[in-house]
Amino acid sequence: MSRDVVWTDLLDPSREELLAAAPAELLPLAVGELLAPSGPDGPPRPTIESHGRYLLAILLVPVAVPQEDRLYYQEVDLVATHDAVLTVRKTPAGGDPPFPVEELAALCANRESAGLMVHGIVDEIAERFLALIDALEDEIDEIEEGVERAEGVRTRRRIAELRRAIVGVRRTLGPTRDAMRRVLDARVVVAGETELFPTELRLLFGDSYDKLLRATEGLDAARELLASVRDYDQARIAESQNEVVKTLTVVASLVLVPTLITGFYGQNFAGEFGEAYWSVGVAIGLILGSTIVQLAAFAWRGWL
Repeated sequence: MSRDVVWTDLLDPSREELLAAAPAELLPLAVGELLAPSGPDGPPRPTIESHGRYLLAILLVPVAVPQEDRLYYQEVDLVATHDAVLTVRKTPAGGDPPFPVEELAALCANRESAGLMVHGIVDEIAERFLALIDALEDEIDEIEEGVERAEGVRTRRRIAELRRAIVGVRRTLGPTRDAMRRVLDARVVVAGETELFPTELRLLFGDSYDKLLRATEGLDAARELLASVRDYDQARIAESQNEVVKTLTVVASLVLVPTLITGFYGQNFAGEFGEAYWSVGVAIGLILGSTIVQLAAFAWRGWL
């Protein structure tokens, strides 16, 4: 790491620790955002903005846990000046691990400027979004392969969970991409003798921005794939219902003719119809004959 640039990391700092480690005098708004815990109301909106003599970045790192079918976010905030970078990591609300400090150290090592440190961190976050899209697509493929053998309730629950996850990722990915665009368009300026993000460095931010664009396109594709799986599951349910209706129709048809025959012979007829031959033998023969004919017809049509 360059001796001219100081990197400091804090995990869930107190107000005193934050103010003591800050490379510049922070505005009250920035202090509030840096100290706000990752609460149950959802992750904050990612942003990269200039506060005069320093840069403030609120960034979220998506983490997928395929074994548990869930997704959570690690928050990494940045305060950067021309000669110092402060990272503030926050423990997720659910008790999940925060962003590893070892990875931050590797991202900030051997960087010649604070701007390169900031780029290294945001570029890694862009890579994490691409990896998350791959994980979502793998999960959708797993659901699609198991539609035939999995329980319908479980499949629909997983589809609903993935849909909510995709919506949450979109709410995070969009602002992250917009924040990256602000740097690329040179709208984030930190006061000083030199630029924090010179032209050649903004070109590197352009590469990171392209990664976020690919992640956005991949997210749209994943949403379409999920919709296809949902439609396929609904079609399978409709087909199963048709089979049930067909079975009930066969049963009703088999019962209908014998019911008609027994109802007919249950009437009070005089003469020949009062004999045992007509009341029992012929009725049983008609019932058996009609049932055999119906079974043969249903088997020929493939309904049995």
